[in-house]
Amino acid sequence: MWSWLLHRVSGLGILLFLLIHIVDVSLLGFGPAVYDDGIAIFDQVIVRLLSLALVAAVLFHGFNGIRIMVIDFWKRGVAYQALMFVVALVISVVGFLPFAYFILQPVIPFLQTHATSLIR
Repeated sequence: MWSWLLHRVSGLGILLFLLIHIVDVSLLGFGPAVYDDGIAIFDQVIVRLLSLALVAAVLFHGFNGIRIMVIDFWKRGVAYQALMFVVALVISVVGFLPFAYFILQPVIPFLQTHATSLIR
């Protein structure tokens, strides 16, 4: 049940992002100043957190979709569906962590001060 619910919610989140993306690209038609003002919103902390939610949704939706295809096309897939759900979650989280670091680095002082020492 959780897999079904999370798959639908992540799909709706991706659809919502697509609609927002269409609106922000359409700002180009109103001139460069309007577009620049609209894009400046994407540098705020709350929008960065929403971007992270989008990354999480895309990762989970993709890996869970692969899990669903394996269940559909492999006779023994149903027997391993719970394990595959856990694997999809783990891969999604592991894939999410680097994105979280790079998306939040410009707005979180701790990451800014320690980023140079981690790179060296």
